[in-house]
Amino acid sequence: MRSPFGLSVVFLNVLLEQLGLPIPAIPTLVVAGALAADGRLPALGVGTLALLACVLGDSAWYLAGRIYGGGVMKLLCRISLTPDICVSQTQATFERWGAKSLIVAKFIPGLSMVAPPLAGATRMGFVRFTAFCALGSALWVGAALLAGVLLRSEIEQVLPRLSRVGGATLILLLVLLGAYIAFKWLERRRFQAALDMARISVDELHRQMDTDPAPLVVDVRSVTAQSLGRQRIPGALHLPLQEVAQQLGKLPRDRDIILYCTCPNEASAAQAARVLMSHGFRRVRPLHGGLDAWIAAGYTVEAVAATVTESLPPTASLTH
Repeated sequence: MRSPFGLSVVFLNVLLEQLGLPIPAIPTLVVAGALAADGRLPALGVGTLALLACVLGDSAWYLAGRIYGGGVMKLLCRISLTPDICVSQTQATFERWGAKSLIVAKFIPGLSMVAPPLAGATRMGFVRFTAFCALGSALWVGAALLAGVLLRSEIEQVLPRLSRVGGATLILLLVLLGAYIAFKWLERRRFQAALDMARISVDELHRQMDTDPAPLVVDVRSVTAQSLGRQRIPGALHLPLQEVAQQLGKLPRDRDIILYCTCPNEASAAQAARVLMSHGFRRVRPLHGGLDAWIAAGYTVEAVAATVTESLPPTASLTH
C-alpha cells in the first residue's frame, strides 16, 4: 500500500508548527515513523527534512529576536494560544539553563516558542544557538519517529480505514484542528479572566508617588525581560514573579503595592498580585499598561544597570 503522504508534507507540517501556526506536527511525525519502519517512506529523508524544518523555523525566530529584541516577545504574547507564554516562568527557565534549555525546549509547552527569540534577543552566538537547537530538534524528532515505530502495527491497521473514507478523513482532521484551536483559545480566555482585577492607571500612580507614604512600586519582570528593556519606574524594586512567594515577609502590608511588567494584559503583574492577595495582602494592584504605558505617558524613567540584579532591601526600608 502506498504512503498517504510524502516527505514534503512532513517538512511543511513541521516548519509551519515551528513558525508558530497551530498545526501540531507530532501526529504527522508519528505516522511518518511507522511508514518509514514499513519501508513506505525513506527513514533518513524523513528525519533529515524534519530536522531541517525545525532548525529553519527556530532560526527565523532567533533572527527576529536578534533584530527586534523584546518586541518579538510581546508579539508572541499577543498571538500565542498558549496562555502562559507571556508569563515569565518560561524566561526564568531560559535564564536558569541558558543554551541548554534549547535541548529540551520542544518538550516543554511555552518554552518551545519562547526560547529561540530569547536566544537571539540575548545575543547568543548563532553557531552556538544552531548547535543546541539542532541537538534538541534531533531528540524531539527522534522521539516522535520512535513512537511511530513502536506503534507501527496499530497505525497500519488504522491507515487503510482512513484511506477508504478519503475526503471524510480530511474533513475530520480539519474539524479536530478547529477544535484544538478553539480549546486553546478558550484556555487563553480563561487565563485572562483569572487575572481580571482592578488596575491602577499610570496617571493615578504618578500622583500617588508624591504622597506620604508613597506606594511601593515593584518591577516583576524576569531578569531577562528587564535586560531587554533597561528602564524602570524611578525607585522601583526588582522582584521577579518567581520570587514573590519567597519574599512575602519583606513586603509591607500597610502600604499600597503597585506591580508592573511589560506583558500584554499585565499578565505577570496580575499573577504576582494574585499571589500576594492569596497571602492576605489587600492593597495590591497591577499597573494598567505596565511600563510601556508609563513611558508613553511621558513620565520619568531611570536606567537599569546591564549586569546588576537588584535585591530586595530590608523590611524596615520598605515600610517607612
